[in-house]
Amino acid sequence: MAEENSIEKRLKIAIVITAIFMLLEVFGGYISGSLALLSDAGHMFRDAFALFISLFAINISKRLPTKTKTFGFHRVEIFAALINGLLLIGISIWIFHEGYMRLMGQRQVLGKEMFVVALIGLIVNIYVATKLRGHGHDLNVKSAYIHVLGDTFSSLGVVIGAIWIYFTEQYFIDPILSFMIGGIIVFTSVDLIKDALRILLEFTPKGINIDDVIFEMKLVDWVKDVHSIHLWSVCSNVNVLDAHVYVDEELVINTECIIKELNDRLEKFNIKHTTFQIECQECEDACRFKDVCH
Repeated sequence: MAEENSIEKRLKIAIVITAIFMLLEVFGGYISGSLALLSDAGHMFRDAFALFISLFAINISKRLPTKTKTFGFHRVEIFAALINGLLLIGISIWIFHEGYMRLMGQRQVLGKEMFVVALIGLIVNIYVATKLRGHGHDLNVKSAYIHVLGDTFSSLGVVIGAIWIYFTEQYFIDPILSFMIGGIIVFTSVDLIKDALRILLEFTPKGINIDDVIFEMKLVDWVKDVHSIHLWSVCSNVNVLDAHVYVDEELVINTECIIKELNDRLEKFNIKHTTFQIECQECEDACRFKDVCH
């Protein structure tokens, strides 16, 4: 519990700092005329949202399910992620359009102001990444940490670009940097949208091979076969499985022990909710599903 509270506190601090600096980058980009800074602000927005999702997932996991909401509010995380991904695609389109217009007619950029704001951004990203490092066992926090780490390199690129502009007055560097940052945002946003749709459409969870799950289940003593298996995710860190498990008739009495060992083996796949139908003969569905599941 103390460790969980520590993670929540770190996330809250990271969200506040990231959000404040995002606004500072918007202001700095407007004052200096740097599109790269405005693009990086979009990147920071994505990071702030990733941190918020991590905090939300931790808090929502504490809420007990109800009779009308048997899985709680876990799916809210996925809907929010989908909306965020679509919003970021829109931001990227604006960045590309604005970058193209600036390449056609170069606009002066104040290199010194751009450098100061970008340097603060780099320091902020390093600080936030340091705060989150060491909590890789939590998938949501690990994801947020990777986002922030990626933005650190983006901020470093803006710092280098600001120095280049200050000494050379080659202002075309600014829209080129914005194209690069916009490309990163698009790449990560498309990935975010795909992951959200994968969960909403109840596909097999990303990174899990259903054949590996079946193989692991068959390692349990007395389990002769597994079929009619369904595996999906409720949210990014809650996987659900139901399956028919075939055992010898005389061993049906050991159902409780079989289910316990099955659940123990499935923990490695982050499967937190299971429903097993123990059978002493293969049901009619077995033949129909065997080609799909084996």
